[in-house]
Amino acid sequence: MAPLWRELHRRLSSGRAVARVRVGPLDEGQRTAIADFFGMAYLPGEFVSVAVPEVEAVVREVTGSSLREVVAGIEGPIGDRAADRERVMGERNSLWEWLFEHEVVRDQPALLEWAEATRRAGVIGGSVERTRAELEQALRVIRELPGAGTPLPVFAETVLGDPHGLDEGQRVQGLVVRALVALYGIDPPTGRAGLRALWERAGLAGDELSSTVLTAGLRVGGDSVVARVLDSCVDAGLAAVLTLQQLRAARGVAAVPRRVWVVENPSVIALAVTRFGVHTPPLVCTSGWPRSAAVVLLRRLADAGTDLYYHGDFDGEGLRIAAHMVARLDATPWRMTSADYLAALGVDAPPVGRVSPVPWDLELSEHLLATGRSVPEERVAPALLDELARTVVQS
Repeated sequence: MAPLWRELHRRLSSGRAVARVRVGPLDEGQRTAIADFFGMAYLPGEFVSVAVPEVEAVVREVTGSSLREVVAGIEGPIGDRAADRERVMGERNSLWEWLFEHEVVRDQPALLEWAEATRRAGVIGGSVERTRAELEQALRVIRELPGAGTPLPVFAETVLGDPHGLDEGQRVQGLVVRALVALYGIDPPTGRAGLRALWERAGLAGDELSSTVLTAGLRVGGDSVVARVLDSCVDAGLAAVLTLQQLRAARGVAAVPRRVWVVENPSVIALAVTRFGVHTPPLVCTSGWPRSAAVVLLRRLADAGTDLYYHGDFDGEGLRIAAHMVARLDATPWRMTSADYLAALGVDAPPVGRVSPVPWDLELSEHLLATGRSVPEERVAPALLDELARTVVQS
């Protein structure tokens, strides 16, 4: 009778209604047992199709118990694979909903592409719990980027509690690398040199001297090297370049302006210095994606109470940089709305590239995609300087 009990157990564990089961191939002894069980006058064939209600009737007559009770006693507890599948599907749906709604992804919509690719890849080893744990670590890393020139093992120890947590081959490392590729809109790195360049771009293991930040009109008080460099340049009506080494040596700021305007392109700084000279309002230039020196300076300013206002290019990468500045450095978008973009549109302009939404103006990316035309920051520089001129007059 074992083949019958095994098949009944398998089918009942499906969680669905079962009317008939088919068992076989059966040897002669098994066929004899089936015939005796049902009181047949003949031996059945090698394969037998059995109506479940008939089995239930015989079992109740002989044992007084239900078929499920008897099968469970013989073969073990009867599961519910349909309910299990529904439960697993619900857990997976909850996992992906959590990922797509996570604040790190929500604040930088360029990461939605990464989240979708992660969902398509599926759960790790079939485990929702393990997948969520890995994703939580990856999101913790992404939240702390860009770094401030910290060596990668030190950063990994600080954020993950494991200096090897971001080594090649680690699953979290792969998740973070793919997230950075989506965020920067670049091809995946190839080889160790490409990976090292990606980490440096994210502000990790950067060179203290090659990582610099451009400023103008900025004073931070005190008598540090940074303060003296900035004061000298402001007094002369010149821009200043600070290295990561100088910023680390200064270790802080003594006094900061209430507002600092942050721009993406050095040409805006050049125009501002030419126009305002010694009266240039406090400006910082990221020169594209902010590197370690810019991150250190801007975080110190923000921590000291300075309000940061950011403007950049109106193109795909420019919007990703702006969203990054808002999310990671708590900057406020400055003249970065749909109205600002549409007012500055020109006839000839480079293509916008890959465009991602931005949280502060959901229609802005749609306008870029509709026109297909970018607006370089240099084109709107006169309007930016006019607004800064009003600030100079007021101060």
